[in-house]
Amino acid sequence: MYGSATEITIAANAAGLRELAERLHGLAEPHLRDGYHEHLEGGINLEDGSISLILTRDETL
Repeated sequence: MYGSATEITIAANAAGLRELAERLHGLAEPHLRDGYHEHLEGGINLEDGSISLILTRDETL
């Protein structure tokens, strides 16, 4: 993942895209409350050199 002041690019192989899709699908589960979030960190659950990504459920949007 990389970006600029006006856009973010998420680049991944097929397995990474499936993992992201599963995490996003999980955030939509009805038992989770507003504000639930997940942190994805470079070198942990993202490739080394990636910037951190926070996925957040926000029911006000």
